[in-house]
Amino acid sequence: MIQFDAIMPPMNPAASEHDGHLASLARQMRGAARFLLALVYPPTCIACQAAIGEPHTLCASCWSNLRLIERPFCERLGTPFSVDFGMALQSPAALADPPVFARARAVAEYDGIASALVHRLKYGDRLELARALGGMMTRAGAELLADADVIVPVPLHRFRLWQRRFNQAMALAGCIAAKSGVACNPFLLARVRRTRQQVGLTKAQRQQNLQGAFRVPVDCRARLAGKRVLLVDDVLTTGATANAAARALLRGGAATVDILAFARVVTES
Repeated sequence: MIQFDAIMPPMNPAASEHDGHLASLARQMRGAARFLLALVYPPTCIACQAAIGEPHTLCASCWSNLRLIERPFCERLGTPFSVDFGMALQSPAALADPPVFARARAVAEYDGIASALVHRLKYGDRLELARALGGMMTRAGAELLADADVIVPVPLHRFRLWQRRFNQAMALAGCIAAKSGVACNPFLLARVRRTRQQVGLTKAQRQQNLQGAFRVPVDCRARLAGKRVLLVDDVLTTGATANAAARALLRGGAATVDILAFARVVTES
């Protein structure tokens, strides 16, 4: 029998202590660097740029103006109720026209500050906003994440991705995965047909525009089979995109599909 203690050099306590001192010194230097950076570039509100104490967050004023969606709300669509009925209920809209997905949740109503943040992330190359928005989405979607096996971002068509240079849904999904510990797989769903911009279209036009737009790649079906999917997007408007993507995932073998967005339109004109 080989005696490992005979061939392994003994531990050097002095060397171990030296490494510990180096690690401690490195931590102190990183802390000092962050402190100096904060002095030169103090953290600002992600919405109004006012000075704040913590980076990647909102000031008190902007936070108070963010119209958060909290219970009571429709358990299916996630739209808020004006009256608390004291029990879990579905809205008349969910009962009259049930969505393809199981449940939808969002951080806030899509107006004011929420709208501005989404616009900056999506069109203003403010990719760093995904960290703050993704953190809020992780908290708002805690019950969905507890049931999810995998996170899937709503994909962009390759031409749109080339134009925009990044997929905002993927940026949000990556942050949510890092914070929640639920795996993210952006390859389980593909956008195979280039569609018109959804802005300005009616609900019926949006549904028609998205027919056949999504597909689960054949080589991904085995990995998707039986999985409970959390589909992530920045905004939930009429639900047309969410329904089309959820339908493709279910046809591809997913067990259930829930939706998590940063903002959602509550009342449409």
